[in-house]
Amino acid sequence: MTNRIVVVGGGTGGTVVSNRLAEELESEIDAGDVEVTLVSDDTKHVYKPVFLYVPFGVAEPEDGVRDLRDLVDERVTIVTNRVRRVDTDEKRLYCQDGHEVLDYDTLVLATGAKLDPDAVPGFREGAHHFYSAEGAERLRDALAEFDGGRLVLSVVGTPHMCPAAPLEFTFIVDDWLRDQGLREDTDLVYTYPMERSHGKPEVAEWADPILADRGVRVETDFVVDAVDPDERVVSAKSGAEVDYDLLVGIPPHRGDELIVDSGLGDAGWVDVDQRTLRATAAEDVYAIGDTAALPIPKAGSAAHFQAFAVAERIAAEVRGRTPTKRYDGKTVCFVETGLNEASFVSFDYETPATMRQPSKPIHWAKHAYNESYWLTARGML
Repeated sequence: MTNRIVVVGGGTGGTVVSNRLAEELESEIDAGDVEVTLVSDDTKHVYKPVFLYVPFGVAEPEDGVRDLRDLVDERVTIVTNRVRRVDTDEKRLYCQDGHEVLDYDTLVLATGAKLDPDAVPGFREGAHHFYSAEGAERLRDALAEFDGGRLVLSVVGTPHMCPAAPLEFTFIVDDWLRDQGLREDTDLVYTYPMERSHGKPEVAEWADPILADRGVRVETDFVVDAVDPDERVVSAKSGAEVDYDLLVGIPPHRGDELIVDSGLGDAGWVDVDQRTLRATAAEDVYAIGDTAALPIPKAGSAAHFQAFAVAERIAAEVRGRTPTKRYDGKTVCFVETGLNEASFVSFDYETPATMRQPSKPIHWAKHAYNESYWLTARGML
């Protein structure tokens, strides 16, 4: 009987794990003993970190888009559909059209995080963001017309994708305003919903003096409650308010509704064992990337390392062996500190975050990685 492995989600985690499974189980797939299927609701694969650069004219949204078929091993079957529900007892996926049903023996969920701007009243009307192609282009247009005033970067809530991005945008826009001759005419404000400027205390300790040196006003414990687009005011649950001329917000995030509907985790995040990445509520189900409820940031590098671990575990199980590969929480991120310099951070479950001194070589290393990301998606790096 053919062993059916199904991956749901065509982002970084889903693409990498599909390719790694095709490589790990090459002989079994060629013999017809294993089938690997990737289900995605889009024929395109999007590398979202590119959106950070779009508002500054450094990149275009299409720079981060490729055809999914071009990135995925030919031994992997791609199904373009949206999974609506998982029956973990019957090991069956029900898709959007109501007719396509997929059975599985092992399931990997890589459904990612979704933007939910309507979760905060007034956010959609009053705030800009760079977490989608459309949002980044709108922000580019708004910055082109900005001639000074108060520019606010407000992190609405956590968790969110790419947790370094709010700091990166603040550092980059500071440089950009200086290049435009607008920094002296701009009051730059950064708000964060915790008692520090970043979720990782080591990152906050590193960022705080840089923000201070650049004259950025920091408002912590600022949990956004609403945006008033008419009065141009963003308010916090504490009652605090900050008025703005241009508001850049990190939109609220949520998980995929299919996770909730399938009883696999509240708010769309799958509860998993943090080492094996197995779902706690169902057998033969794994979750990786943003989908997994883990005590680490929702970062692409984490999805990459998790995908390698899960592929190796599944390959062992297919061969009747005891899987020994575990995920150690490894995460690495480049952090832009302006238009021409960047830092680098790494950590895992046991090791605190370590920041590197910002430099031009690290900045260009990040851009080199952005160009080579497509090799990462193919599982080659």
